[in-house]
Amino acid sequence: MVRVKNGLQRQRRHKKFIKLAKGFRLGRSKVYKQVRLALVKQGQHAYKNRKEKKRDFRKLWIERLSAVIREKGSKYSIFIAQMTNKDILLDRKVMSNIAVAFPTVFDKVYEEIVK
Repeated sequence: MVRVKNGLQRQRRHKKFIKLAKGFRLGRSKVYKQVRLALVKQGQHAYKNRKEKKRDFRKLWIERLSAVIREKGSKYSIFIAQMTNKDILLDRKVMSNIAVAFPTVFDKVYEEIVK
């Protein structure tokens, strides 16, 4: 009977994970056990931040729209309510891009919604 020590496979497996931890500091980039924990935590943060990114962008679009609408003497909530009442299906992302990039076009859209 021969004892199998799994040496080469283990080295390759460890190397693979340590390569993923490039840029981490101290033991988190060198000690296998800490590397594994750091990569798990990194994955958790990545998952959470992918969700938060969507929220942050929606907030940004709303802030931009709100600022432009306030300049025109109205309120964001009233503007959105009027949009839904008139069945205008432009979302906040598109509306904020129009408001920033093409102010004259947004003025026309705004007049169409408000009247």
